[in-house]
Amino acid sequence: MLVLRSIALFLLAAVFEIGSAWLVWQGVREHRGWVWIGLGVIALGVYGFVATAQPDPHFGRILAAYGGVFVAGSLTWGVVMDGYRPDRWDVIGAVICLIGVAVIMYAPRT
Repeated sequence: MLVLRSIALFLLAAVFEIGSAWLVWQGVREHRGWVWIGLGVIALGVYGFVATAQPDPHFGRILAAYGGVFVAGSLTWGVVMDGYRPDRWDVIGAVICLIGVAVIMYAPRT
C-alpha cells in the first residue's frame, strides 16, 4: 500500500512541477501573460508540498527518484499538451530513468 501511495504522490508531484514549468513557458514563450506565469509559480509551490508527503523520510532519496519521474513525465506531458512525438531513444531513456526510480525507492532495505 505504501508503494502505491508513493507512486501516486510522484505522479501528482509531476503534474504540479511539470505543469508549473509549462505554465511559465506558455506565459513567456507563447506570450500568454503574467496570469499564466503566476499560476506556474503557485503550481511550483504546491509541488513542494506534495513532495513532502512521500512516506520515505529521506529528502535526497525522494528528490533523486523524482528526477526519473520528471524525465518520463516531461516526455508524456509533451505528447499530451504539445503534440510532441518522442523517438525510440526518448522512450528508452525514460524507461531507464523509471527503472532507476524503482531501484532507488522500492529496493528492499534492511
